[in-house]
Amino acid sequence: MLKTDTRQANWRRANSDKYEAHLAVQRAVKAGGLDKESCEVCSVEAVDAHHDQYDEPLRVRWLCRRHHTRLHHYGEDMFPVRISTKTQGGVAD
Repeated sequence: MLKTDTRQANWRRANSDKYEAHLAVQRAVKAGGLDKESCEVCSVEAVDAHHDQYDEPLRVRWLCRRHHTRLHHYGEDMFPVRISTKTQGGVAD
């Protein structure tokens, strides 16, 4: 468990499910089991992984920082989930 009292460490302690999902994506991308895609809204290459559900840590939506921030600010249905036939990390969308 984290011993520091920084804002980041406090967030990680309070949101362990979100933090674990974030780490799972980082590990999968690094190991080659999950490929980053371009932003699903604007096709920018620099993206963040967005989880619609944290209990499915490798099921993510790739959004640029601008659209990821807007999604959290304005609501989950701002950018409807696109149906994809691609396979990522062994899980078909």
